[in-house]
Amino acid sequence: MSHDNDQNGPDSGDGITRRDFVKRSTIATAGASALMASGNFAYAGGTDTIRLGLVGCGGRGTGAANDCYRSSDGIELVAMGDLFQDRMEESKEQLKERLGDSFQVDQDHTFLGFDAYEKVLDSDVDLVILATPPAFRPQHLRAAIESGTHVFMEKPVAVDPTGIRSVIESSKMAEDKGLAVVAGTQRRHDPAYRAAMKRIHDGAIGDVKTAQVYWNQGGLWHHERKPGMSDMEWQVRNWLYFTWLSGDHIVEQHVHNIDVANWALQDHPVKALGVGGRQVRTDPSYGHIFDHFGIEFQYENGARVYSMCRQQEGTPSRVEEHIIGTKGTSDGHSKIEGETNWTYEGEDVNPYVQEHADLVASIRNGDPLNEGQRVAESVLTAIMGREAAYTGQEITWDDVMNAELDLGPDTYKFSSLPIPDVPAPGQTKLNRGGKPQTTSADA
Repeated sequence: MSHDNDQNGPDSGDGITRRDFVKRSTIATAGASALMASGNFAYAGGTDTIRLGLVGCGGRGTGAANDCYRSSDGIELVAMGDLFQDRMEESKEQLKERLGDSFQVDQDHTFLGFDAYEKVLDSDVDLVILATPPAFRPQHLRAAIESGTHVFMEKPVAVDPTGIRSVIESSKMAEDKGLAVVAGTQRRHDPAYRAAMKRIHDGAIGDVKTAQVYWNQGGLWHHERKPGMSDMEWQVRNWLYFTWLSGDHIVEQHVHNIDVANWALQDHPVKALGVGGRQVRTDPSYGHIFDHFGIEFQYENGARVYSMCRQQEGTPSRVEEHIIGTKGTSDGHSKIEGETNWTYEGEDVNPYVQEHADLVASIRNGDPLNEGQRVAESVLTAIMGREAAYTGQEITWDDVMNAELDLGPDTYKFSSLPIPDVPAPGQTKLNRGGKPQTTSADA
């Protein structure tokens, strides 16, 4: 379940149904952080040590655990969970070296399987990092909040409207419980971006009328299928290339830039129209996602954002934002040009570490950050763009917010799992049924 590339076979076991994900999360209540009458939090052993759990031990999860440790004093990693033994062992070795004495994970708190997240939450943790492939995020977030655990979750936070609605509900529940929910949109914690956005919102470039946002790059990692590997394992190990797991790269990766556009406009768009396709990565070993998208988003105030993303081997990279107002322009983070010129000259920090520093500080100050609603809206924006390209139709915010689209299988187990057809504009529907069904036979 690593949010990264994987290699060896799983320590498999019985599957778990999607209904069980929700049902069983309600009993994972041990280890909740207690909100005191004073507004302060008490942690394990009556100290200010924060006990950290990690769910998803791929490269991003391992990196996030290290970033959290680096961000603040008094962080101890005490439990880890993943689907795959090989990824677990690689992560443990890296984190032992990086965290030193703050690595407190013993064998009894190393968990494998689709239910590993429950066992991590049941390990007396105060804060959990959720870094599995995005398909699992809504269920894991719901379980964490119901157990009373603060959350850092990687983006994207869902892959379909059903998941987005769940994330919004869980975020409201977290607010009611006084729990922190911080997402991996690290630009929101970068002082350069924050300084530029404050000036934009204060009118430095006038009224924002349009923006262009890009994430264009070459290809990414890919793992060959090994003999005896089930459909489920192969897809999870190559999760980038399956919409039910990643949301497609406009959602999984380009959401960063789309989030910046929403930030600049302080709103989400009301409709989208777009194109996309599969020109280079046409081999079935690359799943069924697109390799390029071009989307026009329109906002309530008439502003339009033009979005472009590409993952095609041998092509140049371009990852940036360009925001245009009536009095000037900005790159969103370091420069403003126009009636008032400005260049960022402040502190240069690592935003991947800063987002954890802000999270931990908010927990200790008794004023927990909650970014759930905001990141859910940015992810739904990306989903709206994806569906506009997949269907070839104009998709409105209400269309996608209310869509009964649930991309995941009914049961999570290492078994046969057919791959849906590549989306075909003019034929693919937003409210498409026919959820993939797992079977007991391996492919």
